[in-house]
Amino acid sequence: MYEADATRKPVHNISKSPTGIDGLDEITGGGLPTARTTLICGGPGSGKTLVGLSFLVNGARRFGEPGVLMSFEESTADLADDVASLGFDLPGLIAQGKLLIDYVRIDRSEIEETGEYDLEGLFVRLEHAIRTVGAKRIVLDTIESLFGGLSNETILRAELRRLLRWLKDRQLTVIITGERDADRLTRQGLEEYVSDAVILLDHRVREEISTRRLRIIKYRGSHHGTNEYPFLIGRDGLSVLPVTSLTLDHAAPTERVGTGVAPLDAMLGGRGFFRGSTVLVSGMAGTGKTSLAATFADAACRRGDQCLYFLLEESPRQMMRNMRSIGLDLGHWRERGLLHLHADRPSRFGIEAHLAGMYRAIKEIRPQAVVVDSITDLLSLGAQAEIRAMLVRLIDHLKTDGITALFNSLTPGAGEMQESHTAVSSLMDVWLLLTLEQAGDSRQRRMAVLKARGMAHSNRVYTFNLTQQGFEVAGPEAEAGPAGAQRAGG
Repeated sequence: MYEADATRKPVHNISKSPTGIDGLDEITGGGLPTARTTLICGGPGSGKTLVGLSFLVNGARRFGEPGVLMSFEESTADLADDVASLGFDLPGLIAQGKLLIDYVRIDRSEIEETGEYDLEGLFVRLEHAIRTVGAKRIVLDTIESLFGGLSNETILRAELRRLLRWLKDRQLTVIITGERDADRLTRQGLEEYVSDAVILLDHRVREEISTRRLRIIKYRGSHHGTNEYPFLIGRDGLSVLPVTSLTLDHAAPTERVGTGVAPLDAMLGGRGFFRGSTVLVSGMAGTGKTSLAATFADAACRRGDQCLYFLLEESPRQMMRNMRSIGLDLGHWRERGLLHLHADRPSRFGIEAHLAGMYRAIKEIRPQAVVVDSITDLLSLGAQAEIRAMLVRLIDHLKTDGITALFNSLTPGAGEMQESHTAVSSLMDVWLLLTLEQAGDSRQRRMAVLKARGMAHSNRVYTFNLTQQGFEVAGPEAEAGPAGAQRAGG
């Protein structure tokens, strides 16, 4: 047994100011360093100004901290128009005295590079703005415009240090935005001199699909996420999408929910899935994956659960029409407000936008069951590792909310029971495999439970048909028994 080290100093956590940006406060451990400077850098259109404005608007609306934006590029009217569609009412905040925007027009041709060049005029304007609203937060957008006319590096750095020291003496939490250079984080290489934290924004386009990434380059005195995180600029503003749980501490409900197929419930120990579990259904085209997913959704609605169904291959009307052939009237549940069908083409958005849309729908509907049909359609949006990372985050979010989820996945061919195309089977609690095999002059559909964590399940392969009454599982083996069941270890 270890003894406590009496000489060890207690951990000191620096004070932080929350940004109010979904996900960013989680990966920074609470927000940006209070009374210090953070550099937000990135290329044109990467979202630098929006991060700064979000920090100010959320500070004024949610955290009782008025702010000042000193813009060297856009006027107040232009900025207000730019963010009005995101729900940011800049004129309203200005009228309430919670926000002040000062547009400083700089003509580089008028800047004289002499030893007497300084920022006294800027200090006067900042002092007036800070006192006017009692500001706690400041954003300077962008630093290149302020110092763009200077080529004397000594003067530039001296004045910049003086500016930051002036701001720090007033206990202001500061964001400075900067344009990324080809070889450096900023055009003038200022990142090592100006900031206690540096956040890099990246907007890239690959195979005609755009993606956005955020990475924390440094954060003095604080632990923080070091990975690249996808982020999205959507109708609700900017959000880092999504942030997974820092620890694996999901709840483990013991309640069971039926699959909608009684013989399949029997194969799963007679009771179906654990509520809050994740289920992967994989198989070739035509094996009945969508039929099983729709039956699961129907069973959820029969229990009175809200079910959210994401369609990536068919329109809602087409899917509902097709399911009537196996006796499912999904339109009935939709009319009653229990079934919610969300259809979208995978190629319409990048990974982040799809994930954001799913998060938004889950937040609005608060379902107890979710279906994604099918995750294979997302493969065209990025590398396998990126798709897997997206699904890890989605699964984590579903588990955190205790939502039972079923994912369909298309396998590349018949034959051996094989790994899902998206390599997410290891993330799933239950894995079902559907196959279509030649048997004489006909083909037979077969079903097997490859794994079912924490529950007894059959280790046999069952034949089934799709009829007007739904799933018809053939043979007496459909009933679980000592010879047909095993205890799942994981």
